[in-house]
Amino acid sequence: MSNCLSSNISKIYILIKFNFAPLNHHLSHANASNMGGYKNEGFVEVLAAQQSLENPNWFQGTASAVRQYLWLLKKHNVLEFLILVWDHLYKMDYETFIQAQRETDADIIVTALPMDKKQATAYGQMKIDEGGRIIEFTEKLKGEQLKAMLIDTTILGLDDERAKEIPFIASMDKYGVSKDVMLNLLPEKYLGANDFESEDTPGATSIGMRVQVYLYDCYWEDIGTIGHWCQISGYSSSSIFYHLTSLMINLITFYGLELSSLRVGKTH
Repeated sequence: MSNCLSSNISKIYILIKFNFAPLNHHLSHANASNMGGYKNEGFVEVLAAQQSLENPNWFQGTASAVRQYLWLLKKHNVLEFLILVWDHLYKMDYETFIQAQRETDADIIVTALPMDKKQATAYGQMKIDEGGRIIEFTEKLKGEQLKAMLIDTTILGLDDERAKEIPFIASMDKYGVSKDVMLNLLPEKYLGANDFESEDTPGATSIGMRVQVYLYDCYWEDIGTIGHWCQISGYSSSSIFYHLTSLMINLITFYGLELSSLRVGKTH
């Protein structure tokens, strides 16, 4: 949410498997009711999974969740959709991300995290051509198979020394997707696909769509549980996010939780 608002994105749908009252409460209190400017055109709306005669299944993954609400999304007069997984901690300018998609004329653009060999064994990898276009996706690899996915990350803007340290790239599971492409890909080309990362994006590459990489070489953490969030947030807030020039916008609420220490500075 903070990244969206800092990037001037004020029309936001949150797709969840179940209608979760604490999340609705948090969103209604954490975000201004007049977001989107004086015209009040912005919104944050929670869309829970639902069953129907046409679709008897709940959300099976990112792609199936978006597909279930295509009827609503296609009504918006936009060029691209930004599809994000929410259990990650990072700071990113989405305006720059979407601008890169437009400049490269990409059907889909994928955020890529550079990493060393040790880190790369835990993630599926991507291979790109000299223009940053994705030509191959793989699942988790080791040994010689992983070595074959090594790329020259100077192509993506890293200097020579940094590129030698982190010669692999993995998807961060965040996508900019052309509206026309999404309306073609999800209900027609890959009707049975459930996941953007492992099915739709590799599938788009295989049929010749332009799928481009956008390098993100900053702090990023995958947060699977509240315990993990608490573990890393003390370190992250003081060492990573404290000196950022753009705002971190949020309202953190844990009912009944006692905090041993709290650092607040330069609030607005």
